[in-house]
Amino acid sequence: MTYILLGAAGFLLMHLLDFASIKKAPFIKPALSFFGTMLIAVSATMVAIACRKFGLPEWASIAGWAIMGVSAWLTVYSLYFALPAVRTYIKPGSSGQLVTRGVYALVRHPWLLFFALSMTGLALGSRSILAVEAGIAWTILSLILVYVQDRKIFPHMFSGYAIYQKTTPMIVPNRNSVSAFFEGFRRNKLPEA
Repeated sequence: MTYILLGAAGFLLMHLLDFASIKKAPFIKPALSFFGTMLIAVSATMVAIACRKFGLPEWASIAGWAIMGVSAWLTVYSLYFALPAVRTYIKPGSSGQLVTRGVYALVRHPWLLFFALSMTGLALGSRSILAVEAGIAWTILSLILVYVQDRKIFPHMFSGYAIYQKTTPMIVPNRNSVSAFFEGFRRNKLPEA
């Protein structure tokens, strides 16, 4: 339970980044980002190695680790490579840049979609009962925090966010957003005329 609470504290710290951006407070964003990320990483590791395990065939555990690896990479990519990372997590103030392409054409909060998948993979791979409980708790907490972020914070931080909300689903892709994702991907692969 301690690690579930520490992980939850990590998610809260990461979401405080938005308020630090609004207040343009120097040094707070990198501290929140570092400590939030560390709390989440350490907590995820500890819940995975917890002693209480459930039975699962070996192939399912291997598949879980594969799901976890791919989706964890997509979570990191969504947060640190698809966004302007330095302006988002280090420099004071908001990046001011609304990203609507790439994985952000798929859904408005792709990291949460990929995080939920990575926690599913972690639970299957580790066979840890505590990982299942942590995955459920952290995903629900993150969903609540993302909802507040999406409705109350981002519309004030980013110009054009209201239009983005109308055209792109929040967490679960739909046919139009999948088409927009692949269309953007195809356009980026074609040489400029």
